[in-house]
Amino acid sequence: MTPAMLRPYRPVFGQPVLRRLLPGLATSAIGDGLALVAVTWLALQLAPDGQRGTWTAFAVAAYTLPGAAGTVLLGRWLGGRSGAQLAGWDATVRAAALGAIPVAHLAGVLDVGLYVALLAVSSLLHPWGSAGRFTLVAELLPQRHHLAANALLGVFGQAATIVGPPLAGLLIAWVGAVWVIAIDAASFAVLAASYRLVAPAVRNEGAVRREGAVCHHAGDRRAGDDHEDGEREGGDRRENPTAGPSRTSGFRIIARDRSLLGLLSLTFAFFFLFGPFYVAMPVHVTDDLRASAGTLAAYYTAFGVGSLLGGLLTGHLRGWPLRTTLAGIVALFGAALLPLGLGAPVVLSLPAFALAGLVWAPYQPTATALFQRRAGTVDLPRVLSANGAVSVLAVPLGTMLGGPATALLGARPTLLACAVTILALGLVAALAAARPSPGARNTERSGSAGPHDQPGPHDPPARVDAPDRVRPGAT
Repeated sequence: MTPAMLRPYRPVFGQPVLRRLLPGLATSAIGDGLALVAVTWLALQLAPDGQRGTWTAFAVAAYTLPGAAGTVLLGRWLGGRSGAQLAGWDATVRAAALGAIPVAHLAGVLDVGLYVALLAVSSLLHPWGSAGRFTLVAELLPQRHHLAANALLGVFGQAATIVGPPLAGLLIAWVGAVWVIAIDAASFAVLAASYRLVAPAVRNEGAVRREGAVCHHAGDRRAGDDHEDGEREGGDRRENPTAGPSRTSGFRIIARDRSLLGLLSLTFAFFFLFGPFYVAMPVHVTDDLRASAGTLAAYYTAFGVGSLLGGLLTGHLRGWPLRTTLAGIVALFGAALLPLGLGAPVVLSLPAFALAGLVWAPYQPTATALFQRRAGTVDLPRVLSANGAVSVLAVPLGTMLGGPATALLGARPTLLACAVTILALGLVAALAAARPSPGARNTERSGSAGPHDQPGPHDPPARVDAPDRVRPGAT
């Protein structure tokens, strides 16, 4: 890895609080990589004969889907919390619930029903924890560094999907799946402790940035009627921090902002349309290609390697228009999947799938940067949690569609239909980005300053312009 590739990430490593959190984040990412195999393997071991497929599906769903319910049910209590609090509580709940699995095993009371229930508890705060991490980025770093920080957090997960599964296979053969779950729990305990250790520093930095925000907001109020008109056109992105958040406030905030609503719709459609691949891809490899499980693993490994490289390159997209970049990612991803749907030989479709992984990786960091751009720090946890809940639901819903689609059309036509539809979605999004709405009539750029790019304690004062407007000369 060259120094030039790391250049966009130096400010992230240089931020004292984030630098102290990064080891804990990397540790928990490895734990999640182990869980990709361990969660399903332990479900297979615990499930009764003849019901293994059903209980494995329940286990996978329990490890992800309850977070969507937690977003709605817990919004009244969690919506106004800081990023560090949300992320720390999520890590604590995950560590406790996953840690209860080996404890129940030692006590001799672990069965598949209790196992699935504990997995469900462990995921209850996950969208809030994810929202907390990215809110913390917005609280600690100037806006121009958000994309690089988002990408770095994503790189941890992408690297873990490459390293974690083979490591999990070795550990399962050595000590058993239940103890790999215990390692996952320990990794989240490390992360929870990391958040507690940096909490005083986070509060201090937040106080400094809030003092700067008061001055900037006071300047905003003196900026004149044109600025206020622009705020009204784009929607009120600074909800009253003293108002009690409702259970659905994150969704209401998104619904008031056409740009955020369009982004959420694009994300849902993109993830939903990729969902059928998880069903059609294995069937295509076994039935159409007459290949082994090793070939399927090679595709997923190629995708993981591509996504890791794409994650590292994401920080270099600073200065690109965010909405146009997202539309281009979707279109290019659909184009990269076309060789699979067209029945190209493995020698062509395998590198194409790696290219799809490379293109996929920048999507989430870029989308998160746009949320960070348009939602104030008061609203950001609720907005990101709502986005996380929708994202969590999109892929499983698409996967559910993949079953009947593959049975009706066949695996390869299903892959082709998804690729073409994703490509069309990206082209439609590109046309929409080329004609922005009145409330976002100026291009958002990932490296420009905006209304929430308050200076840190060591940053020089900067003038604040109207929301989503790029200052002349900004890069």
